[in-house]
Amino acid sequence: MAVLVVTYVYAPDSSARRDAVRPEHREFLRGLHAEGRLRLSGPLPATGDELDGALIVVEADDADGALALLDADPFRREGLVGTRTARELVPVIGGFAG
Repeated sequence: MAVLVVTYVYAPDSSARRDAVRPEHREFLRGLHAEGRLRLSGPLPATGDELDGALIVVEADDADGALALLDADPFRREGLVGTRTARELVPVIGGFAG
């Protein structure tokens, strides 16, 4: 398994709806963590002209697998994620390093 960094950019004007769905979203992520698939997750606050989003670090075979792992995320299901990307991270130093 590889370590993949997934970034979400939330849909514009979705803050109130995210607040309502957040408990289910976090429960979903906790489930992935309990399975050993999720390594880290947290919000990326809006800055300047960049919308708010999230950073999620998962273990998967590849970028497509990382996105597939998150397909059932309630935030995605409810249309609250505008865009998302996945990229492999090769940890060398720190907590994710082998």
